[in-house]
Amino acid sequence: MVERTTLDEAYGALAHHARRRMLEHLREGPARVTELAAPLDMSLAAASKHIGQLERAGLVGREVRGRDHWISLRPGPLEDATQWLALYRSFWSRRLDALDALLRGEADA
Repeated sequence: MVERTTLDEAYGALAHHARRRMLEHLREGPARVTELAAPLDMSLAAASKHIGQLERAGLVGREVRGRDHWISLRPGPLEDATQWLALYRSFWSRRLDALDALLRGEADA
């Protein structure tokens, strides 16, 4: 089972649209902080705070090359969150299938 703190951090990091957009950008490969901030129309300081939260959640890693900070995607916590959701997806699928069958039976009656 996935530890709750890992899920809490991952979902907390995903709660803000700017951080989700940064992760989408990083699917293409590592990027500098300036590249992540530019499409979001935010300061480097604001972008750095968002990246810090993604780092604390383990969703990204940082490599310093000279003056540039390169950020890369680390999908491990997202895989953990997906596994946790899968448990509930099957539960709700069964429940909704049962409801569908019930409603179809009443509609036929």
